[in-house]
Amino acid sequence: MESKQSQVLETWLKTTNTKLTQVNGQRKYGGPPEVWGGPPPEARCEVFISQIPRDTYEDLLIPLFSSVGPLWEFRLMMNFSGQNRGFAYGKYGSPAVANEAIRLLHGHMLGPCSRLTVRRSTEKRHLCIGDLPASTRQEDLLKVLRVLVEGVERLSLKAGPGIEGVSAIVAFSSHHAASMAKKMLVEAFKKQFALNTSIKWQTVVKPSLDEQLSPHKPSKSLLPPALKPPRHIPSSPLTSAPPPRMVRPPSVPLGFCRSVGGPTVSQHPPPLRSSPSSSQGHLVSTALLHQLCEANGGGQPLYEMYCSHAVPDGFLYFTYKVYIPGITTAFKGLVMVLPGPTAIATLEEARRAAAQQVLQRLYNELAH
Repeated sequence: MESKQSQVLETWLKTTNTKLTQVNGQRKYGGPPEVWGGPPPEARCEVFISQIPRDTYEDLLIPLFSSVGPLWEFRLMMNFSGQNRGFAYGKYGSPAVANEAIRLLHGHMLGPCSRLTVRRSTEKRHLCIGDLPASTRQEDLLKVLRVLVEGVERLSLKAGPGIEGVSAIVAFSSHHAASMAKKMLVEAFKKQFALNTSIKWQTVVKPSLDEQLSPHKPSKSLLPPALKPPRHIPSSPLTSAPPPRMVRPPSVPLGFCRSVGGPTVSQHPPPLRSSPSSSQGHLVSTALLHQLCEANGGGQPLYEMYCSHAVPDGFLYFTYKVYIPGITTAFKGLVMVLPGPTAIATLEEARRAAAQQVLQRLYNELAH
């Protein structure tokens, strides 16, 4: 952006007390603005604006589109040089106001050769996650996604000719939530499960898909009853609505770990002396390791957890030492977890991840 244009924009921001936020290649106003009396906008309230001159910014665009009605959000796409990318999104409080913006501002002249294009935004909210293991279960994957990203509402699995493994169609609460998930899920699946997935927009949603995704229909297969986590760790039931923002969803279920090659119920470590009962197969990893030690005449395993570092995508790395009664050498390793709502919950999640690794190593050592 040239210095003169930058000065004009800065002057307008100060004069009008307007605040802009730069995030993920876009500059955003509102979402909601500081003064907003109504509910958040529903579907069909957003317009897509293109053919914006590269030297035109919010000091002209926001007043223009606010002249139709109050803006709930305005997002101008930016490049690294500071120029706009020629398009933006404006969201109003109702579809009627969005329609009026299209009627009044489509073709609006910003200059002698600059005619705006304004049309309905598609607001894509569905992603297709491909290359999942064939044994993936809908309930397990839903829990995994709600741990990794926000805004997951529901999903449906599909398989058939031309589809390698299993694909999942995932519905999100908003286009923004789906966009954020699309940016980070490939890397998250790779880090968490060493799983290479493909993620793309699901552009065509057949009418029958809504029935498949309906939260009112019971799933064909239900998760076996699992041991409830300790009381200080919030648990979230499997529902169609996303959990509250401040409540961390359940940790990654063992069922999904089974699909991608982690320790499972049917393949839990063989007993050192006697096997825990089959009804304990779906315990969380810390409880399973604890009971395995007790069943073989030892006491509780001892965990030493140290927070190593954090990375920009939000994950925390913990180094650990786990001492097993009767085994002289401690198990050491590194685990990666998402922060929980409290420090205690985060530490408990790291313990579960460490216990899962120890169980896998015990199994590998005894299997050979």
